[in-house]
Amino acid sequence: MIEAANLTKVFRDAKRGDVKALDDVSLAIPSGTIFGLLGPNGAGKTTFLRILSTLMMPTEGTVRINGIDVPGNPVAIRRNTGYMSTETGVYPRLTGREMVEFFGELHGMSRESIASRSAEIFDMLDMNEFKDTVIAKLSSGMKQKVSIARTIIHDPAVLLFDEPTANLDVMVARTVGDFISRCRDDDRTIVLSTHMIHEAERLCDRIAIIFEGAVLAAGSPEEIRAQADAPTLEQAFFQLIDGAGEAAPC
Repeated sequence: MIEAANLTKVFRDAKRGDVKALDDVSLAIPSGTIFGLLGPNGAGKTTFLRILSTLMMPTEGTVRINGIDVPGNPVAIRRNTGYMSTETGVYPRLTGREMVEFFGELHGMSRESIASRSAEIFDMLDMNEFKDTVIAKLSSGMKQKVSIARTIIHDPAVLLFDEPTANLDVMVARTVGDFISRCRDDDRTIVLSTHMIHEAERLCDRIAIIFEGAVLAAGSPEEIRAQADAPTLEQAFFQLIDGAGEAAPC
């Protein structure tokens, strides 16, 4: 389980002063579920994922993954977590196979483990036709698959995906979405950020709607619709966002 309590992240901006990217966020994310962070660009979704992945420290509050304090024990968190950012994070001069093997070595895996795990991933993501092609020659969808493969090479229990289907064509997006669902079926915990309402509704067991660093609602899609008294998740989303905007001080 992932437990965040009163999580706050403040950035210092030369023009605006202190800016709260996260504002007193408390969330409990059950194990073996897909949890979606749904919100517009700049809502704080990426900041939350970066804190979970140990790339960023919170200003206030606590966060634990499977009982381990994230800021206090980053090495243990990284062993059991895979994080894919919005940037593909792949090196253009390597092949897909070399990229995945390199990250396996960074995680201290043996050559035998890397070979068997890579073969499994390449099958799951339908990568065998281009795994030995130099990454610079791959399409954006192929690069995204390589990025996912290097994220999961060490077989982590927790996966963090930041906009995993952004800018992908519908066929590749469906493949990626199906893969994420299979990860949940393997009892992994997945947290993904998205600004696409239909994607959140299709993939996620539970969702948190985030706006200007604050959680406006959290629960199953059905619970969020009920909370907003809206017939669809899309209408609930905009009602909550519009209500938060009207309530904000001028």
